[in-house]
Amino acid sequence: MVEKAFHHRASLKQKHKAFKRRHATKNQQRDKAKGKTQRASIKGKVLRKHTRLDRRNAVRTEQRKKREQLLMSTRIFSGRHRAPKIVAVIPLGADVRTAPIVAQLYQTIGQTYDPAEPATRHILNVERFKQTVQFVEVERNLLDILDVCKVADYMITVVSADVEVDAFGEQCLAAIQNQGHPSVFPVVQYLERVAAKRRNEVKKSLQSFMSHFFPEADKMYSTESDTEALAILRILTSQVPRRIKWREIRPYMLADNVEFEPSPEDSETGRLAVTGYLRGANLSANRLVHIPNFGDFQIDQIYHVPVAQEAAKANSIDEDTEPTLLDEPNPELQDSLVAANEPDQLNNEQTWPEDDEMAGWKEQMQQMEEEEARMQAERVIRVPKGTSAYQAAWIADDIDESESGSGSDDSMDSDSEDESGSEIDPFEAGEDEEYEEIRVDKHGNPIEDTQDDAADNDDNDDEALSPEEEERQLREYLRTRASENRDDQQFPDEVDTPRDMPARERFARYRGLQSFRTSPWDPYENLPLDYARIFQFENLRRTQHRVVRQTADAPAKSGMHVRVILRQVPRAAAQQFSPTRPLAMFGLLQYEHQMSVVHFTVTRNEEYEAPVRSKDPLVLHCGFRRYAVRPLFSQHTRGGPGTNNVHKFERFLQHGRVSVATVFAPIQFGASPVSLYLPEPADESSLPTLVATGTSLEVNPARILAKRIVLTGAPYKIHKRGAVVRYMFFTPEDIAWFKPVQLHTKYGRTGHIAESLGTHGYMKCIFDGPVTQMDTVCMNLYKRVFPKWNTDIWSEHAQPPAAMAQWVGPVADKTDDAMEL
Repeated sequence: MVEKAFHHRASLKQKHKAFKRRHATKNQQRDKAKGKTQRASIKGKVLRKHTRLDRRNAVRTEQRKKREQLLMSTRIFSGRHRAPKIVAVIPLGADVRTAPIVAQLYQTIGQTYDPAEPATRHILNVERFKQTVQFVEVERNLLDILDVCKVADYMITVVSADVEVDAFGEQCLAAIQNQGHPSVFPVVQYLERVAAKRRNEVKKSLQSFMSHFFPEADKMYSTESDTEALAILRILTSQVPRRIKWREIRPYMLADNVEFEPSPEDSETGRLAVTGYLRGANLSANRLVHIPNFGDFQIDQIYHVPVAQEAAKANSIDEDTEPTLLDEPNPELQDSLVAANEPDQLNNEQTWPEDDEMAGWKEQMQQMEEEEARMQAERVIRVPKGTSAYQAAWIADDIDESESGSGSDDSMDSDSEDESGSEIDPFEAGEDEEYEEIRVDKHGNPIEDTQDDAADNDDNDDEALSPEEEERQLREYLRTRASENRDDQQFPDEVDTPRDMPARERFARYRGLQSFRTSPWDPYENLPLDYARIFQFENLRRTQHRVVRQTADAPAKSGMHVRVILRQVPRAAAQQFSPTRPLAMFGLLQYEHQMSVVHFTVTRNEEYEAPVRSKDPLVLHCGFRRYAVRPLFSQHTRGGPGTNNVHKFERFLQHGRVSVATVFAPIQFGASPVSLYLPEPADESSLPTLVATGTSLEVNPARILAKRIVLTGAPYKIHKRGAVVRYMFFTPEDIAWFKPVQLHTKYGRTGHIAESLGTHGYMKCIFDGPVTQMDTVCMNLYKRVFPKWNTDIWSEHAQPPAAMAQWVGPVADKTDDAMEL
């Protein structure tokens, strides 16, 4: 027999005890440093693993949510009483015609295009796709094009294959791109005029041109054949309109019909009834509505005007069905047309002293300062005979530095050179030298030496500069500064101290800041009277969420065919609605009529080269509103914990960087696109001039715009870390006034004013290191600036013809064009 090998059973194998760690791992130490704690597991709870079935259910739930959101966004375009999809047809060339494009789309499904119908009321019912499309043809007017694109669901841009897009067409594309646009379908016209071999090349060139403005428009369409026209209709009826966030939170409407009823008191104002399909959010009668070019108005009544079922294809109103009253305003809850508060003048009442009292106060303060100067500590130091007051002051400073025990090399080194160049120690009395004692104050300034030319003595000789020589040097210094190329970028904010008035009076409103980012600055001090008229929110984001949620309970639902009756509307608003000009109406959220301090982030247009200064008149396009403003520009710096919300004021809008424009304007919730235009043509051309584009930033009256000025001086004499500086001030009183403000040099040194020397504006300054003769001493002063209350509704009807001509492009003679169907 073969003997088998002996094996121990596995249960009898010895198991060693696991090693107990005495120290935490690196991950545990990191979690402990972050403050994380290990939660104890709940006993008896079974942790269930996610199975494949659970993951499938999660995916189905997410798909169901997305499907519900899609149905909510497209429900107003479905059903028997569906609202039509608005398609704006925009001509980009002077020779293009929009009517043949729309007529070809009608002919594709076998319907007849009626040229007699208004250009804004071509409604096409596509039963094949169970959709309704409304074509809005506009002329070459920039304001009409912008207004239609704000309410349109799709946009058809018509370009010519024979003539290039002119400058006005490019301006329209840039303006549409800046304000936010719906889905774009570029269509080429007159392609049959081009040779067959060059048609693809022309379409590719036009496609490349359109992709520059709208990258999502990846195809150039044509309506020369029924197949291509039907493809356009299929896309228009099957796609979901592109979302534009700033208009989704508000109700808006494109007017189908407008009726004006004059008031018995004034025939120029009255009730305006606007009928159309409500889109966007729901509308309440307690809120206000905005009509471009005319302002905000109150709602009197909202009616539901049903569309006849048998005439649903044409969207005609059923005359047999009476309109149903949906909502009437509640006088206690209706928004008021008062946009600003009435400031209380009594709150600003101050008792100012008379001029005689002020003069006596100044004399008393001067006497107190002199008495305080005499009471200051005096001491006696020994200096060589013949030492000037200026040299004695430096010797006193060296004694202070040696006694302070400073560790710096400059303060420990008390050796100096005499006139012959040999090194001597002025503080150790020699037996063969004669010394004298002088009295100095705690700053080391000799008390008995009060000559005016004490600061003008030279280290090599004690002769003071004559007034003529000093005036000549000042003129030479100013001439050197003026001869340099001192623009706003190389030498920002530098100003010269005036000589005809004291600097403490000229710059009385300015202050010094040790740190521009963190130094405290009360945003509610010394506010102008205009700030008593504005509104401010305690929490803007929370208020925005609340007012947006209010629209969900409004009686007039999105998608309804309603008639909104407005109060006190001018007759010109009704006259604006014409067969060739559409009329759009936008509903306002609560508080959006009140005025406040609004800030916008703007970026300058690279094609506009002329300087843009703060307070220059501009036209502001913000969402659905247009204003005539004079904005202030400031730097766009992000604040955070510990910052003081102070931002530097900019005199010019610079190229290549984002700035913030500040104006008094009505409140507007949410981020809205912003464009700035010139109110008048910049040159002989009649094209609109785009200055800058951006978006709304915040509504915050507490944002501080600090205007900075830089006072400069030239080093006159330098001794180690100290220097005598001149030409920054010209009187000792000004030096004493600005003594607490910190100094800095263009080579990176920081310091402060030690004392005034003489009466000609010379001052002794101490820095953190040696300065050079080529350096420049600077002092930064800041003053808060505020916008002016000059914002007003910009209306094309109130502008002169020269300013209106830039908003309308040239149009070719239409008699030469025949409509080809």
